[in-house]
Amino acid sequence: MISLYQLSGSSWTHTNTPPFRSLHHSASGVSIIGDGQFPKPGEISLAHRGVLFLDEIAEFTKKTLDMLRQPLESGIVSISRTQATITYPASFILIGAMNPCPCGYAGSNTHYCTCSPKQIIVYQNKLSGPLRDRFDINLSLRPVDLKSDKSSKEEPSSSIRVRVEEARKRQYDRYGKEISNGRVSYHTLLQTSPLTPYQERTLQQFSVKKNWSNRTQIKIIRLARTISDLQGSDGITDQSIWEAVKLNNIKEIKKVSGNKVYAHIPGNN
Repeated sequence: MISLYQLSGSSWTHTNTPPFRSLHHSASGVSIIGDGQFPKPGEISLAHRGVLFLDEIAEFTKKTLDMLRQPLESGIVSISRTQATITYPASFILIGAMNPCPCGYAGSNTHYCTCSPKQIIVYQNKLSGPLRDRFDINLSLRPVDLKSDKSSKEEPSSSIRVRVEEARKRQYDRYGKEISNGRVSYHTLLQTSPLTPYQERTLQQFSVKKNWSNRTQIKIIRLARTISDLQGSDGITDQSIWEAVKLNNIKEIKKVSGNKVYAHIPGNN
């Protein structure tokens, strides 16, 4: 990481905490991907093994967002110039947040939405289908009532960390090397964690009903495998399949309520 920051000319503070890069929607594709006569690492490389957060992701240009597709898939970014082609690492967790509509109040119980159905659809479609297809988790969030005390019902971060560490160890033991469910080959994933006939039928029914691509189906299986690891299960459970489907479900525009959050978790799911 230090070398990447030195090449980019950015300052680096020595820490064991993974990098977190938060970008304004005015950021150009060049600054995000990396470019120049002598290409420097962009924000996706500076977020390597960390988090890249795009708030108001729908406000980024469509061209800029689509430039993220290849790095999200491969975990690297290659920049070609006349002199040479330079490849930088770019395996990061991408988190994007956006309002449900231009005014931000579609589906709200406390504010009136002034957007027409066409405006909402145009706004939501700023994220192309292929890019949406690369997000592992899609959530619609409702406003939180800060006055209600629910802290006693929440799981502390310390216990979550223990479960994550145990899930990581379980994946290492399964694959025999330092690789996670999000990066292991699909063949190895199914070979080590085969689906039951019931689970195969369930996924096939969902796939036909929701017109899922092959990428989405594989993503569901990877996510279900991780949920099962966090639950301490040796195999993929039926419950984890349902949980993965719910986490990946994108509601129809007219039913959207609250901000939407998208997360692509390469190598970490």
